[in-house]
This record gives sequence, structure tokens and C-alpha cells, in this order.
Amino acid sequence: MSLATEPRLPATGGGAADAPVAGWDHPGPFTLKLVPQAADIDGLNHTNNAVYVQWCERIGWAHSEALGLALADYHRLDRAMAIHRAEYDYLLPTALGDTLVLGTWLVGWDGKLTMQRHFQLIRPADGATVLRGRWHLVCIELGSGRARRMPPKFVSIYGAAVVDAPIER
Repeated sequence: MSLATEPRLPATGGGAADAPVAGWDHPGPFTLKLVPQAADIDGLNHTNNAVYVQWCERIGWAHSEALGLALADYHRLDRAMAIHRAEYDYLLPTALGDTLVLGTWLVGWDGKLTMQRHFQLIRPADGATVLRGRWHLVCIELGSGRARRMPPKFVSIYGAAVVDAPIER
């Protein structure tokens, strides 16, 4: 499994703890520094695409927890933001030992039922964006699995974290 440092909330300029990273798609990313390890490398000698998906899940939860909504809150409120659709654009390969910084943002929502999360993975050594991802999320009731309106706690916490970006359909 890849090495990771503690996730970071955005600083004034955003970016990872060690050094600022330029080229973010949106301001103030929540970031996680990652380094692919041998187990992350596939038969083509680059980071396996499934590893990127796992990293996005990891940072998505870390961001939610940093905002103040953890898995225990989801269970207590009987609500969750579930992935309705996930899209990943694999732009460039990464290799064993590359230092990478993954950023995430909440970029759009309707304040009632849906929300969007974007991801961007940058290789600071050359400033290249190697991955972009998007999740379209819907609020569900855990007990039934049906779509339900966001509870007030989701609205206040997630709503305050949404950056200005157009809603994608």
C-alpha cells in the first residue's frame, strides 16, 4: 500500500504540507501526499488504476471527517452521501516512488439531495496533472437505501465547504 502523509486542510494557497503545489483546478484543495509502493505497481510497471480509485476514496473520507462528518455521524443520522456516478480521467502514468499530491473539493450541490466532489492528482516534480476524477453523490437513507433529503448537519457542513464551480450533469 502506498505511503501517505496526514491529509491537510487548505492553507491560504492550498497544497501539501511540504511545499506548495501549483496548477490546481480549484482553489484551496484538501490534500494528501502519496508515494506509490511496490504493491501499487501493475504489470505495465506503473501505478494500477484501481489504486487511484482507492486513493480518491481515502481522501474523500478524510476530507469529510476533517469537515466534521465521520462515518459514525452518517450512521447516527441514518444518512450518507453515496456515489451515484464516478468518472476518472487517467492522463499520465506514475511510477514506483513518485511523490504525488492528491487534492479534492466539493464543487457543486443543490443543497437538498446531490453534491459533486472533484479530484486532481499532481506530480510536483514536473507539475503534471496525472489524474482527474469526479463523483456525483446523492444523499441516501441508510436504512432503506433510498434517496432522501440531506439532514441539516450535512447542509451546514458540506454547504460551507463547496467551492464555486458549475454543477455538472
